[in-house]
Amino acid sequence: MGTWPSALLSRVAVIVVLGVLTTATLTWAAEKQLTAPKPVKVTGAAVQTTVIVVPDVQGQAYVFAKGILEDNGFAWRVDTGAAGYAANTVVGQSPAAGTRVVDTGAPLVTLTLKRNGHYAEKGTPDNVSPFPATEVRLPVAAAATPAAAATPKPAATPAPAATPKAATKPAATTKPAATPKHQRRAPDFVVPGAPKEPLKEMPLPDRARLLGVWLSTHRANTPANVQHWLYQNAWVVTGARFGWWHGAEALKILIQVDRKAQSAWGIGGRSKSVASAALAEVRARAK
Repeated sequence: MGTWPSALLSRVAVIVVLGVLTTATLTWAAEKQLTAPKPVKVTGAAVQTTVIVVPDVQGQAYVFAKGILEDNGFAWRVDTGAAGYAANTVVGQSPAAGTRVVDTGAPLVTLTLKRNGHYAEKGTPDNVSPFPATEVRLPVAAAATPAAAATPKPAATPAPAATPKAATKPAATTKPAATPKHQRRAPDFVVPGAPKEPLKEMPLPDRARLLGVWLSTHRANTPANVQHWLYQNAWVVTGARFGWWHGAEALKILIQVDRKAQSAWGIGGRSKSVASAALAEVRARAK
């Protein structure tokens, strides 16, 4: 019994020591959290500015001009002239082609269209891009650096007299490279006033096939997906009606793609009907 108070005091002392150590540890951890460095916010000159170049869409059919602008990161709006029907021709644009602008998201390019009298204007014109436009802002010119002081050039030493060289055999002329097959797309028929097929773009059958592949990986009919699908439909149909290379083949593929869209999205019947009517028209013109 005489040892019980001593044992109790020893245990109390141990508990007190442990409590002090635990409190010190928590206090140290809290101080470390409170004094941790805050994230640095990058502002001003550290932010890089991306510059994009306005493409040239003058002379293009409106349906193709829209695609070129969208592919290059621009929004668009029909400003003056004819309304935004697919076959109408772009005769003016602002900013001008080649203008360098800051990539603000979707800088606005305004278009002036001219009526293409060879095609009827049916339905509702599409005068604005399906996504909101952003401001057009020109990049700030870099400050000119002062020119280095001109240093006098040493006097030129006279060149030694040239020694006559032995006659050499003239170099053989290089045979021009063969033109790639896709660069020789003869039109199926000629439509007066229709623009020529842009050879830098893929042929119509390839575009229709690619749309089918794209559709198989985009199962939701979101507004963006539907807009892309409608735009590709309009490109193939309009190009085929212009008489572009293998338009009938492209339309047959497109009709199958539109059927897939009906199955996947529940829409596409109207586009399939338009493609079918265009196919009948193209076949009749090609005879």
